[in-house]
Amino acid sequence: MPENMQEAHCRLCGDRGVILSGEAAHPCRCLPMRKLEKKFKEARIPPGLTKYTFETFDFKYYSKDCCDEIKNISHYASARIAYQAARDFVKKVLQKQAAEGLLFTGPVGSGKTFLACSIANALLQKGEALLFAVVPDLLDQIRYTFDTSRQAEPEQTEKDLTETAREVPLLLLDDLGAHNYTEWTRNKIYGIINYRLNYQLPTIVTTNLNLEDLDEVVGRRTTSRLLQMCRPYRLLVECDIRIVQRQRVLTD
Repeated sequence: MPENMQEAHCRLCGDRGVILSGEAAHPCRCLPMRKLEKKFKEARIPPGLTKYTFETFDFKYYSKDCCDEIKNISHYASARIAYQAARDFVKKVLQKQAAEGLLFTGPVGSGKTFLACSIANALLQKGEALLFAVVPDLLDQIRYTFDTSRQAEPEQTEKDLTETAREVPLLLLDDLGAHNYTEWTRNKIYGIINYRLNYQLPTIVTTNLNLEDLDEVVGRRTTSRLLQMCRPYRLLVECDIRIVQRQRVLTD
């Protein structure tokens, strides 16, 4: 949730969203902020990722001298292309145009999640509905619904989790491939991707794997559908950005 958006404690309406005046009720001025806050909660973006924006995406981590051997362009140029694709995606969604999905690939710490969350946060600020799901966490949550040894009933059923991921207007799947995949988990991911492809619902995916390895991990059927619905972009860095930033903090 953005820093300027905190839990509402409105003295005017007592957190009801309306102000009572005699027998009449009027919307409180806090209502738009409450609705925006609700959108961020429903999107399930971890608090630490809500600060990721296009304005804070830093190109200094992408070398102009190192070359992407596949595309024969510099890491910097490749990042610029991915960044522009992300901004164009937001513009199309806000203009209610059909938006092709995006697939961000690259090593750990190359800015994939940052760019995906920049898209999500920009759209959430405009009131768009979406879901951010870290794939290993989503699969664990689904698996937990089948655990008969649990102490309490899960807040959501397997049907709740999968239907939300299938039907939400925009789905962001972070860290696809970072899981010990079984046939069961592959089928769950396939079901979500295939549904969204058939119903032309935009999806943004990040993965540390290249397309060949992704094919082996999640299965050819899923990878084929991802490439049909998402345009791939590659982010490359010489060093993990998170480690570089952490070292800078420690030395300051």
